[in-house]
This record gives sequence, structure tokens and C-alpha cells, in this order.
Amino acid sequence: MSNIISRRGLLLAAAALTAPAAAAPDGAAPSLAVAAKLSGRAYGAAVCADQLHGDPAFAAAVVAQCSQLTPELALKWAAIEPVRGQPSLTDMDDLAGFARAHGKTLHGHTLLWHRSIPGWAEAAISARDWEPVRRYFALVMPRYADLIHRWDVVNEPIALEDGADGLRASPFLRAFGADYVRRALETARELAPGARLMINEFGLECGDARDTARRRRLLRLVDDLRKAGAPLDGVGLQAHLDLGKPKLAPKAIELFLKELAARGLEILVTELDVKEADYTLPAERRDAAVAGIARTYLDVVLDQRAVVGVSTWGLSDRYSWLRVTPADLARWPNAWRDGSSPGLNRGLPLDAALRPKPLHKVLRAGFRRTATRPANRGARLSSDRS
Repeated sequence: MSNIISRRGLLLAAAALTAPAAAAPDGAAPSLAVAAKLSGRAYGAAVCADQLHGDPAFAAAVVAQCSQLTPELALKWAAIEPVRGQPSLTDMDDLAGFARAHGKTLHGHTLLWHRSIPGWAEAAISARDWEPVRRYFALVMPRYADLIHRWDVVNEPIALEDGADGLRASPFLRAFGADYVRRALETARELAPGARLMINEFGLECGDARDTARRRRLLRLVDDLRKAGAPLDGVGLQAHLDLGKPKLAPKAIELFLKELAARGLEILVTELDVKEADYTLPAERRDAAVAGIARTYLDVVLDQRAVVGVSTWGLSDRYSWLRVTPADLARWPNAWRDGSSPGLNRGLPLDAALRPKPLHKVLRAGFRRTATRPANRGARLSSDRS
């Protein structure tokens, strides 16, 4: 299965090869993948196969900028098998074919996530049947083993507000208890013995009481897993930064990362992007604000040797999941009375025309600044294979 390249995947690869390079005001944008490699790391972005298929210029930009791709939707359980016994791997195979054709790796996002459980599987899980989980893991993990070297095995297990000792009251927790995280990791290890296994979480970067408590709870989960001998190799930090939320806490982030590294874990920034706050500003000032918060974050993160890579949740604003919402517009009821609009949220490295923005420069500079301090790729827990 690992050598499958679908016909559509071949078309995706050909489109990227023949597309014109994305235009940039100062010439071709320097590659983030190359800059990341200088620091011993990887740079990647979340993409969808239909974006690559329908937009050759975007596909070319992905090839030029990324060494690793994250399936935005195609690997999630509800997308893979909405009907029991009828899995559909077309989109994922297309993305895998594109990656193979261009020498890219894939990040395994994600296996267990409370927001992507097929209805039929949720019913089985509620009956405390682990077999559907195992079958899903067995369906995808060996199939893409040549491309996926790290897996987000459990996504977003923390939810302090759920009142379940800080863990999210997901169908997995309700059926199997807190031990479901260990069980998922062990099942994943059986099916991908050479892969790095991770848990992935958001809300870990601000200095307010909520994020502080979330960092503490995640560390406690890590310690519980280590005590149980679970094969946990790393932690993914989503890093959905938001200019409208409490300020970042660089010192707290630094301490948190050092705590993770001290436990033998590698760290990956998995979903970096920035939600804007003031859409009335000129584009230049908006881009500067986005770059500023990202610089504050990356200056701390990339100084840590245990950080093995950075992926943004998208590469270009034209495909960002972040939207300018009606609530955003309502804050300035008179701002666009002339019929204009704020356009798209500008929180990714390339703008909608695929031109590099200040965030692109911040990422590139961060990688280059740490080029003499390569990431510690060998970090692993004592409970891992020896």
C-alpha cells in the first residue's frame, strides 16, 4: 500500500511541476523549508488535496516552501470512514501521492479527536468496544508508514471546564476512562513501531489563569503516561495565536518547554497561525501585528533544542480556516460603509496572492537565528523502544 500513487495524485504532482512560480514583490520567496533545515528542523503547512488539485500556483508554492505537509481533513476518522465498513481513502491517497512525487513527508494528524468520530463508531465506543479504534489505526498507519514518521495519536485531551479532572469529557473518556490515552498510544505503537507518537493540544501560550492551568494539566498527563509506561515520544503545540486574547507569556512558555524536554519529549509546533483583532488598520500594520506576536512566540520556542519543527495551519491566506466573522465586522459598524471590506484574515506566511508577508520573514529569521543550535532529534522517553 505504501507505494500507491493515485491517478489524481499524479495529476496533482504534474500540476505543481508545471505551474508558474508564485510572484513576489522582491523576487522569489526564500524557502522556509531550506531555512528550517539549517536549524535541523522541518517546516510544513496544513493542506487539502483539492486545493493542490484546483490551484496549480498554490501547489507550486507548497512544493517550494514546505518539507512536510499536514492533512487538514483527509486523515480524520469521520472523513475516512463515515459509513462503517466503507472507508474512502481517495483524498488521503492523493495527498500521499503528491508528497511522494515531491519528496515531502506527512504529519499524521490526527487519530483520536472528539470532533471527528463517525456516528457509527461513537455508538460502538459508547458500548466500550475498542475494536473500531484498532481497525481505524490499522487501516491508516501501515498504509502511510513510508511518509508519516510522527502521529498526533490523541488530539486535544485537555478541557478544564468539563469537570473530569481536567480531561476532556469525550466519548473516549466516558467509555474507557483516563486510561484511553495510554491505550491509544500502545495501539499506535503496535501498528507503527518506528514512528514518533504524540499528543497534540491548544491553549498553552498565554499568561492568564486558564492557559497556566492547561499547561499544568498537560504536564500532569505526561507524567501519568510516563508512570504507566506509555510510548509517548512528543507533544504538539497547536499555537493558534490570537491578537484579541491575553498576551503571550514568554517566560512561562520557556519554562513549560523546558519541563517537556526534561521529560525526554520532543516538541513540534503543529498548527501555527494568527487571528487578527483590528481589521480597520492598513494591511501593512495588520501584517506587522501578526508578525510581532509570532516573533514573540518563536523567539522562545526556537531557542529550545527539543523543538523539531514548525507547521502553520495553512500556507496562504486564501485557504485559511480563520475568517473575518460577523462579530468582527460588528465591532466597527461604520468602517466599511463605502462598500469596501477588510478582506481575509492575514495570519499565514503568504498572502492571498501567494506573496510572502512579514510572518514569512519572521519564520525564516527564526530558523536562521538558531541554525547553529539544531534540534535534539534523538529525544525519547525511557519507556520507548531501546
